[in-house]
Amino acid sequence: MITGLSVAGVAAGVASLVVALAINNGFRQDLQDRLLGSTSHVNLLRTLGDDIREWRPLMDRLQEQPHVIAAAPDIYEQVLISLGPRARGAVLKGIIPKDERRVSDLLSSVKQGSAEELDEPATEATSKAGDKNVRSTQALEDTDSLEAIQQRRAAMPPIILGKEMADELGAKVGSVVLVTSPQGELTPFGLVPKYSRFRVAGIFDSGFYDYDLSWSFTRLSDAQRLFALGDVIQIIEFKIDDIYKAAEVGQALEQAAGPGFMTTNWMEQNRPLFHALRLERLVTFITVGLIVFVAALNILISLTMMVMEKTRDIAVLMSMGTRKSQVRKVFIAQGALIGVVGTAVGLVLGYALSWMGGHYHLFSLAPEVYSIDYVPFAPRVIDGVLVAVVAVGTSLVATIYPSWSAARILPAEALRYE
Repeated sequence: MITGLSVAGVAAGVASLVVALAINNGFRQDLQDRLLGSTSHVNLLRTLGDDIREWRPLMDRLQEQPHVIAAAPDIYEQVLISLGPRARGAVLKGIIPKDERRVSDLLSSVKQGSAEELDEPATEATSKAGDKNVRSTQALEDTDSLEAIQQRRAAMPPIILGKEMADELGAKVGSVVLVTSPQGELTPFGLVPKYSRFRVAGIFDSGFYDYDLSWSFTRLSDAQRLFALGDVIQIIEFKIDDIYKAAEVGQALEQAAGPGFMTTNWMEQNRPLFHALRLERLVTFITVGLIVFVAALNILISLTMMVMEKTRDIAVLMSMGTRKSQVRKVFIAQGALIGVVGTAVGLVLGYALSWMGGHYHLFSLAPEVYSIDYVPFAPRVIDGVLVAVVAVGTSLVATIYPSWSAARILPAEALRYE
């Protein structure tokens, strides 16, 4: 019974460690995947924060650099988006959809409406729309007619909102929102905020709470008009073939772009977050690893009690010629067997629980707190190997004192009163 409890203790400690590391790795992997799916790997911008002019030939030239898969021009600005009495601060990103789809996956997460409306209208389609407007001139003379309202709404520039932002504003596909730029424009009456009405063409759900609450997308041309920027951009985003070479690729892009440019990458932008996750992983391993330490104490106690109980038998064996090293190996083998069996059972149990938790999403979370709505599990083989080595090693260390104590038994003293 004591041996069985010792095996169960080791198994519980190993299973707990495997599950804890799987959860930690799941959060890290899920966060990294969502970040890399929502942002670019490398960003090129001006060192002084000014706009990038003549960006088309520059982007075409930089796309030829090694490791670069795709590039996309963007504009980022803080705006105020309002619908009726509700308002929300947001980041408005001006994009060219066909380029943006090559560097990030956010447009693929549009769940309501369609991101296709962000594509620039073709010349032929514009001509047909003009003919249609001419044919409906008579209907449009009444500015309050249903057709006139529909025409004005269709002519509004499209915008894609995050799910959480849309819920907070009460917006849905087809709603008209007012986008206000804090930069404004200078008038005889002072600086007046510049605003424009946008039609909600879609709502995206990336599963990343911060993005769904604070981000919105529109055409690059519409963003340039809203911010009165002209044909300039602020950032060129790049997707590369090896995310862990982002720093080296960024330096190469800076040199190729020339003086006055700098780069940032996904690791620099999220370094504090991933550092905190690594620290949390270490603390988790140490804290949950105490369960394995307690199990090792159980092995120590059980073997010590066994030595005390089997003192007479050990003395008889030693009087018949058994060497001290043989006695020592018996108790080392006993402790190793407990550690190996407990570790094997714990690994199977831990990986089974991790698979079930990750496959069935057994544990839900508040997305506004954790950015995801379930606990992710991502068990790794290397973690299992590390846990197994620590568990078996600790079990072997726990056998040192009992085996040494058993080998020191003197047959004459042990059998004196028998």
